[in-house]
Amino acid sequence: MLAKGWNARLPADTLMKDLIDIHPTASSFKIILDKVKHHAKYSMKDAFEYAKQKWDKSHKVPHFKVGDLFFVSTLNLNNIKGPKKLKDSYIGPFVIVALHGANVIQVELSGDLENKHPTFPVSLIKPYQPADQVLFPIRNPTPLTVPPVKQSEDIKIKKVIKVRRLRGKNQREYLVINRNPVHEDEWLAESEIPHLDKLLRLFRHERRPQA
Repeated sequence: MLAKGWNARLPADTLMKDLIDIHPTASSFKIILDKVKHHAKYSMKDAFEYAKQKWDKSHKVPHFKVGDLFFVSTLNLNNIKGPKKLKDSYIGPFVIVALHGANVIQVELSGDLENKHPTFPVSLIKPYQPADQVLFPIRNPTPLTVPPVKQSEDIKIKKVIKVRRLRGKNQREYLVINRNPVHEDEWLAESEIPHLDKLLRLFRHERRPQA
């Protein structure tokens, strides 16, 4: 830069232009930090408001519930047979079995997709609309086969996250996380948890402070 005959204006030059000390003291250094903090605070505020305005302008809050039918995008599904150019943009419909917040759903996958992760953001799904027989009387509706929601299967414990002792009884209950997300976290007695010793060893190991 010096070879081209000009000096770059650095942030430090802007921050220190109002200082009277050639060698900044502690008080001068505090003035610099205050200016940096003030500038960063309002820059982050402006960026947040701009991003929020852009998001609110185009985003619509989805309305769906467990049991609804949705198509799933094939954008990230690589095990679908056939040429990629002829692959359907959406497949399904699949039934919603769980909601994870306002923008994520879990569907019941079947067939070749059974081993795929069943959770999808709303940007990768499309609601299923059955054909209108009044507008399209000749169109034969495709028979739908909706797999049943697996709610009756045995509960499989993933881990123990909390322990409590029942008041007035020499008995403990354990708050557990289930492997099947259909089942919510729940308190279970010792007799209801298979392989409790193994789960408790993992629980104590995770609570042990790391050296």
